[in-house]
Amino acid sequence: MTDMTPASPTPAAKPKPRPRPQVMKLTEAAAQRIVELTKRADSEIVGLRVGIKNGGCAGQSYTVEYAHDIRPADEVVEDKGVKILVDPKAVLFLLGTEMDYKADKMQSQFIFNNPNQTGACGCGESVQLKAAKVDG
Repeated sequence: MTDMTPASPTPAAKPKPRPRPQVMKLTEAAAQRIVELTKRADSEIVGLRVGIKNGGCAGQSYTVEYAHDIRPADEVVEDKGVKILVDPKAVLFLLGTEMDYKADKMQSQFIFNNPNQTGACGCGESVQLKAAKVDG
């Protein structure tokens, strides 16, 4: 005889979450500069907070400031022994960005090599950004 009891449906296995891409990468020069800044800070910091703000002749500009704490919504990037905290509102605009550091006789600054940048003003102080396209 066959068992006429209806088979209970087998629960579908949950798919494994895809690994999240690292929002930003650092060059050796940027990592070294962040280490220097961390040592020279007036108070204890956990890293640098990176974001974007509206303003400037091209519409937006990058922000870099000392981070004294890790906020719950921060995207934490650890690369080359240092920590970058990315403002959650900036993640889609910074996805795939490489942060570099350049110094010459006239100036020293962090440089953002951002694939989401669509334009910049003539003086280089502000940029135009589009949100990154995320598959899936």
